[in-house]
Amino acid sequence: MHPIKPIHQNTVSAALERAKRYRLLNEPIEAESICLDILEVEPENQEAIATLILALTDQFEDRLGEAFREAVERLQHLNDEYSRTYYEGIVFERRAKTHFKRGGHGARHVAYDWITRAMHLYEKAEKIRHEDNDDSILRWNSCARILNRHPEICPAEHEETETMLE
Repeated sequence: MHPIKPIHQNTVSAALERAKRYRLLNEPIEAESICLDILEVEPENQEAIATLILALTDQFEDRLGEAFREAVERLQHLNDEYSRTYYEGIVFERRAKTHFKRGGHGARHVAYDWITRAMHLYEKAEKIRHEDNDDSILRWNSCARILNRHPEICPAEHEETETMLE
């Protein structure tokens, strides 16, 4: 086992920018690692926690179960109700998208369940947001557009049955 080396307190800001850049470069494992390093020296750094949650959701396609559990666990470390609710919505929305992309038996129904749970959280976040913050509305609208464009993402009880041809 290799020991983890601590970063210096005065490099946290630059490290956080680097983590965000790695997310943009589709390197979520590197972004996750940097956020964990930041949280070792600043355990309450809200921006690092949020970036870590997003980096974990970026890994859903490769390791859904583990990354989902870790992301949900990190939500509890966000200081305010709005952030916890909003980011939980993002975690659920991204889980929905992962199920839909993966496909398979029942995936579109599972995706529907997760995306509607996300929409409920965005509505809750909208009620407690600052008046100059429409992020929860933008996310809700994005989910609504996904459902409108993909009618196959539907609840299980509304699945259309195929008619048998004679």
